[in-house]
Amino acid sequence: MSKFGFIERQTKGFINIDPLQTGGKLSEEAKKALVEWGDGYSVCDFCAGRLEEIKTPPIHDFIEALPDFLGCDIARITNGAREAKFAVMHALSKPNAWVVIDGNAHYTSYIAAERAGLNVAEVPNTGYPEFKIEPDRYAEVIEETKRKGDVVLAVLTYPDGNYGNLPNARHIAKICHDYDVPLLLNCAYAVGRMPVKMKEIGADFIVGSGHKSMASAGPIGVLGMREEYAGQLLRRSEKYKNKEVEFLGCTARGVTIMTLIASFPYVVERIKQWDKEVEKARWFSEKMEELGIVQLGDKPHNHDLMFFESERLYEISKKAKKGRYFLYRELKKRKIHGIKPGLTKHFKLSTYMVPKEQLEVVLNAFGEILEKYS
Repeated sequence: MSKFGFIERQTKGFINIDPLQTGGKLSEEAKKALVEWGDGYSVCDFCAGRLEEIKTPPIHDFIEALPDFLGCDIARITNGAREAKFAVMHALSKPNAWVVIDGNAHYTSYIAAERAGLNVAEVPNTGYPEFKIEPDRYAEVIEETKRKGDVVLAVLTYPDGNYGNLPNARHIAKICHDYDVPLLLNCAYAVGRMPVKMKEIGADFIVGSGHKSMASAGPIGVLGMREEYAGQLLRRSEKYKNKEVEFLGCTARGVTIMTLIASFPYVVERIKQWDKEVEKARWFSEKMEELGIVQLGDKPHNHDLMFFESERLYEISKKAKKGRYFLYRELKKRKIHGIKPGLTKHFKLSTYMVPKEQLEVVLNAFGEILEKYS
């Protein structure tokens, strides 16, 4: 039993460049909400049966405010981005139907489709070194797939979670609509970090992640949709008339929704600084390349999430003590967290909301490590 009880994070006080965490760090208001609303299903005390109708605390008002923020007609809270994708896929699914998914998609897009009983057709990326998703390939794949059966949905990961690439979503949305296929934007690394509006792009659904990009405790997600799809997505249970079937009646029931609400004003303001975040990411990429660590994906880069390749670090890992774990250990000694243990040749990181002086510490650390083992 001595292992249990309060457990302190070993990385507390470290410089955090983990893409999963940089956009999810709680605001000061959210930290207060974490304690205030941490008891079980705390908001259920105020619920008459529907989460989006709770007026105290102001969950109803928050969900009413989300469409303006997301650029959609109707919004819902989900238990994560993957649950949001599944809800859309399940609602639109038909026997032997297909979903078209970009080749840079997160694994959960595939699993959500599989769970919804949909076949998957993949739009390939361009391969090394840019891994781009070219809009016209959507037309090719949709046309080819329509010969096999109904294509009920297309998915675009914007940006993708590996390379941080931002494809031409407007062009892809137009192509999908030319083929009468609705488009879902998986914006787990966009909504809350950068300006993005579903209807301005021309998409039909948008998915976001509270714990990845909206300064919230998680898991929690947001889902926006066009009104024309409300009948399918928001259908009610025959027996429990106030429960929406695709969301299993209720979703975020406690601290997750309250931290999301607490951080919302902060998130709305911080996306106004997106241009500075992109500028900082490009600066960091340039400095890494001066060390011989090459950034793959879009160039110039348009997002804080970046994927790097280092032959030098990989060669060092073949001889260094602890082998491929040497980089993780060297960074940990310098109080830098976020690159997964065991990665040396390829790794990703994020500069989002990390002060430039801290990023200089990271750059110096890589320089010191390379010099130490040269």
